[in-house]
Amino acid sequence: MPRPITRRDILKSAGCGFGYLALAGLAARADPGSPGNSLAPKPPVLPARAKRVIFLFMQGGVSQVDSFDYKPRLARDDGKMMSFVDSRRLTNTGMGGSSQRVMGSPWAFRQHGQCGRWASSLFPEISRRVDDLCFLHAVHTEGVAHGPATLFLHCGASNQVRPSMGSWVLYGLGSENANLPGFVTIGPSAGNGGARNYGSAFLPAIYQGTALGVAGAPASRATIRNLANPHFSRDAQLRELDLLRTVNAEQSRVRPGDSELEAVVASYELAWRMQSHAPAVLDLARESRETLSLYGIDDPATENFGRQCLLARRFCEEGVRFIQVTYGDNTANPAWDQHSNLPKHGDHARAVDRPIAGLLADLKRRGLLEDTLIWWGSEFGRTPYAEKNGTGRDHNPGGFTVWLAGAGVKPGFAIGETDEFGHNAVQDKVHMHDLHATILHLLGLDHERLTFRYSGRDFRLTDVSGRVVREILA
Repeated sequence: MPRPITRRDILKSAGCGFGYLALAGLAARADPGSPGNSLAPKPPVLPARAKRVIFLFMQGGVSQVDSFDYKPRLARDDGKMMSFVDSRRLTNTGMGGSSQRVMGSPWAFRQHGQCGRWASSLFPEISRRVDDLCFLHAVHTEGVAHGPATLFLHCGASNQVRPSMGSWVLYGLGSENANLPGFVTIGPSAGNGGARNYGSAFLPAIYQGTALGVAGAPASRATIRNLANPHFSRDAQLRELDLLRTVNAEQSRVRPGDSELEAVVASYELAWRMQSHAPAVLDLARESRETLSLYGIDDPATENFGRQCLLARRFCEEGVRFIQVTYGDNTANPAWDQHSNLPKHGDHARAVDRPIAGLLADLKRRGLLEDTLIWWGSEFGRTPYAEKNGTGRDHNPGGFTVWLAGAGVKPGFAIGETDEFGHNAVQDKVHMHDLHATILHLLGLDHERLTFRYSGRDFRLTDVSGRVVREILA
C-alpha cells in the first residue's frame, strides 16, 4: 500500500513553487509597470512640461565671458590692473580682493539668430541654435573648488552625502521603461565627488544611477558590460536566474523591508531584461550616415562626445528619465579648468560644439525636444581677470551662465545679468537651488514636497531654499 502524501511532502516538493510565488511579488516590484513597484511610473503632482532631462555637464568650469556672456568692457580694459571683490565677501579664495589684470576674450562675439543673443566664436554651431536656447546669465553657487561645487551641482549640498538630482527625479517620477535603468550617466568622472554625483545616498538604493563608461575613456567603450554570456545558452541562464530568484525570495522573507536587498533583486531582474533590449539601444550602427555626421561621429575631433550625445538621444527615445552626459576627464585639473592656458578652451569647445548642436537639431526634428529638457552647464564659471597675471582664468562661483532648451522654457530668451566685467551676478540672480527647483517644476515635481525622511528630518534636493524661476517658463 503506497505511503500517504503528508503535508510535509507537499511543502517539500512544492518548495520551489513557493519560491516562485514569493519571487512573483519581487519581480512585480522590479517591473516598472506594476503598481507595487518602487520604480513604477508615478503621476507628477504639477502639470509637467518635461518627461525627461538630458544634462550636458561641462566639467571644470566653462568661462562665461568667453562663451555666452558678452562684456565689451573686458576688451576695452584689457591689460589694466584693477581690484575685484567677490560679491559674497568670501575670504581666502584667491579670487579677487587685490589688483588683478583684466583679461579680454580671445574669441569674437556677435549676435545670432532672430532673438539676437550674443555668443562667441568659441561655439559656432551652438550659436546657430540660440533661438532654441534659454540663457540664465546670473547663476551663482556654493563652493570655490571643483569637489564641493560639483557635489553642490549634482546633489544640492557640498559637505554632506545627499542624493543626486537624477535619483530624486527617479524617486519622484519612477521609470517609464521596464527594460532599461531610469537614470543613466554617460562617462562620469571618478573625481570631485565621483559616484556620489549619481548616487542615491539615503534614498533607497534602487534609485541610484547606472554608469556607462568613465570620463576620459573612449565613448566607444561606454557600454553595459556582460550583456551577453557566450558560455551558456539562454535556457541555462534562465535556470540559473530561477535558482537565484528562489534564493532571493528566501532572503527577502527573512529580511523584509531591506531596501538594499530590494535594489539587488531588482537589478538582477532588470539585468535579465536588459540582455534582450539594451544591445539594440547601444548599437549606433543602426543610425544613418547622415545622423552620425550630424553628431560629428565622422570627425576624430568630435567623435567621442558625439557618441555620448547620440547615446543620450537613444536613451531619451526609450523613456529614460534622467540622462547625464559628462565632458571631462579623470585628471587633477578637470577638462575646462584653464588656470594657465585659456586657449585650451578652444580644443574642448571643438570637441563638444558640433555634437551638442546635433543633439538639439535631432531632438527637434523627431519631436522629442517638446517634452525633453536639455540642461547645459558647469559647476561654476571663471573670472574676468587673469589668474596670477598669467594666461588663464580662476574659478568663479559668483556669476556664470547656464542654458536650458526644450520642454517648458522660453526659446531665444535670456534672464539675469552679471556686472560689467562678468564677475558677479547682479540682476535676476539664480542660485543653484533655484535652478534645481525650476527643473523639478518642469518635470511636474514640487521641490518643497519632494522629500524623504531620514535620521529624523525631512530632506529635499533644495534643502530649505530654492524658488522656481517662473520668468523663463513658456
